[in-house]
Amino acid sequence: MSAAAVPPPRAENEPSAPAAPAARGRRAARGSLAVALLCGALGAALVLLATSRKWAEGTASVAQGSLSQSANGDDITGLPGALAVVGLAALVAVFAVRRVGRVVVSLLLALSGTGIAVSAALGATDKAALKEKASKVTGVAGSAIHDVSYTPWPWVALVGGVLLLLAGVLALAYGRHWPAMSGRYERPGAEGRSAARRTPAAPDPDRPEELWKALDRGEDPTVSR
Repeated sequence: MSAAAVPPPRAENEPSAPAAPAARGRRAARGSLAVALLCGALGAALVLLATSRKWAEGTASVAQGSLSQSANGDDITGLPGALAVVGLAALVAVFAVRRVGRVVVSLLLALSGTGIAVSAALGATDKAALKEKASKVTGVAGSAIHDVSYTPWPWVALVGGVLLLLAGVLALAYGRHWPAMSGRYERPGAEGRSAARRTPAAPDPDRPEELWKALDRGEDPTVSR
């Protein structure tokens, strides 16, 4: 056999072929986790901020002339704010569950973002809240509202909903690779009790079969624990 037929030895620090895709997968999982956390937290914050701001304003006609009326996001629709809280809770709960539970929570996160986006888009041109306020001022049901204008805040809420939706999609796609709450969150002493259960009891010198089992395990039966 010639020397050319012998393959050269592989360097010790050369990564094996299967290790490269695994490393790429871990990097992708870490990247998706960071993006999902950022999108989820930023999206919920934008929605909660936007719903507390003025979305629409107009003028109601009264006996003395006209009276300006305005409505914030919560006046027009309370759905985006409520769903933002649900989505934020779902984002945290993703790390407390595993397998099927993680899929369900991720789906809830995505649905929360979708609901926020749809309700914010519908609320961007809604006049019902202004008409209701005008009716209270004039004392006439169904009072008209004039010179209605809208602010950009509904679209800010919509962007926040899209970010929550993106976080949910990332959780559905990559959530199975994300870490979960481990045993370090258990009650104090639980780890010690678990270790004690794993530690075999000292062999009884009055029972020869236990001495032989200890020797088979590589233990010194003459040493007491």
